[in-house]
Amino acid sequence: QVRLVELGGGLVQAGGSLRLSCAASGTFFSINDMGWYRQAPGEQRELVATISKGGNTNYADSVKGRFSISRDNARNTVSLQMNSLKPEDTAVYYCNARVVPSALSFERISWGQGTQVTVSS
Repeated sequence: QVRLVELGGGLVQAGGSLRLSCAASGTFFSINDMGWYRQAPGEQRELVATISKGGNTNYADSVKGRFSISRDNARNTVSLQMNSLKPEDTAVYYCNARVVPSALSFERISWGQGTQVTVSS
């Protein structure tokens, strides 16, 4: 069983910055891709950014050049640095990890509880 805990949400003015972090804990064999998704009120959850175990990154077009994802494999953490924030970035942000429970298991998708990010205009 793996648990993902997010930290770092809050309220910020447009143009400001926030940093989200997520730590995975529990018993597992390995973690493949990690990432961040977000869900605004009345909208579907959408991908923000992902990062592979080897450090390959993928970003939504709406955040390219403003957000940066990173991870620490030794600590099983993933972070999202968000700069030049816009009101349309307001959403609940969820940490995501593709976890392999044991050497003989397929990966499973785990989610954090979410952290609110609010950007005021």
